[in-house]
Amino acid sequence: MIVSKFGGSSVADADQIRKVKAILESDERRMVAVVSAPGKRNKEDQKITDLLYKCNSLVQKGQTCRPVFNEISKRFIQMAQKLKVDDVKLSERLDDIRCSIDAGRGADYAASRGEYLSALVISEFLGWEFLDAEDAIVINQDSTVNEATSQRLAEKLEPGKRYVIPGFYGETEQGVIKTFTRGGSDITGSIVARAIGAELYENWTDVSGIYRADPRIVEDAEVIPELSYKEVRELSDVGASVFHEEAIAPIYSIGIPIVVKNTNRPSDPGTRILPESAGNGAVAVSARTGLSRIRLRKLMLFKKYGMRHALLTMLHVFGIRPSYSLFGIDSIVWFFDSKMASDSVCDAMCERLKKEFGLDSIEVDHGHAILGVVGDGTDSSDAYLASAEALKNADIRTTFVNYGSSSASVLFGVKEDDAADAVKAVYKALF
Repeated sequence: MIVSKFGGSSVADADQIRKVKAILESDERRMVAVVSAPGKRNKEDQKITDLLYKCNSLVQKGQTCRPVFNEISKRFIQMAQKLKVDDVKLSERLDDIRCSIDAGRGADYAASRGEYLSALVISEFLGWEFLDAEDAIVINQDSTVNEATSQRLAEKLEPGKRYVIPGFYGETEQGVIKTFTRGGSDITGSIVARAIGAELYENWTDVSGIYRADPRIVEDAEVIPELSYKEVRELSDVGASVFHEEAIAPIYSIGIPIVVKNTNRPSDPGTRILPESAGNGAVAVSARTGLSRIRLRKLMLFKKYGMRHALLTMLHVFGIRPSYSLFGIDSIVWFFDSKMASDSVCDAMCERLKKEFGLDSIEVDHGHAILGVVGDGTDSSDAYLASAEALKNADIRTTFVNYGSSSASVLFGVKEDDAADAVKAVYKALF
């Protein structure tokens, strides 16, 4: 059996959904479709999930979500009519959902309704069974998958039947709807693939695979034919967003292969993701932007047991969860997503940390990026030297280098303004 997940661009409108049907019907092994909420139909359009978050935000301010939700309803009704799906029942369901959002069901409930409605429409169009993720997928409070999920899914999925399942959400053990992080439909697809022991997990999107560099930066970037689980995890962490980095976890131990393919060009081979790689060195370069840096110092910092953990706990109190860490003999450097904290929050955090831990110094600055050269065996290849030389020749100053902590990546700290040029320089040198 094959599990096929379709992203927002693949289900953006009726024409795209017809393409989804053709793909599913072209191979009888495709038994389960996991679908996202409709994405943008054009550059000026809005994603359904973004509109749903906006609905919840209005409710939190004491306002009704009706004007914004009307846009959502109009889009789904239009989609259903073009697909000749019963729009009367859909209208009733839309009204129920709007009332629930206005009643304050919360952000997770609101955001999940895009996938829910998408799956309802597509299941009826295909004539497949609709299985609500709320009834089958259990999510822990930390957004990890509860171990009861596989058994629940196995009980719900009857052999020989074909199913459409909404991605992105499930419920807690207490029965409350909870979502994964954005892009979490990839995780749902992976969970389902594990539960049914799929021979293949397909991830359908609007690009023909995973590129060696962002094609918006490097116009002639090549598609990577094959990657390992490890390489995808490393690549996703440094900005490549085609496949969610957490989606590897459910299938990691059983080694189900993944293929990333293009809904608009289904004959393109795409990128295959396998448990292991050939270990031939660098396969891609990517940069993660929008980072801020915390630098702190204290004499004999690590002589006190638990100091690093205590500092990190205090960062969490202020809503900051670092993505990368560097350590010196008496110093720590953390990088975090700049959206996590305003300047005023950062100032308050620095003041409290300096006072409570007796720090010699602490500062936060913005405008950072991390460039990653990814590929299993990169640490034992010439990729590091070639990348460093390329950055030097392009007159791009590095703020740090992380070499040797992973066999599948080398990281360079650069200024955010230099990130695109850094990707171009390293891509040209390596590929």
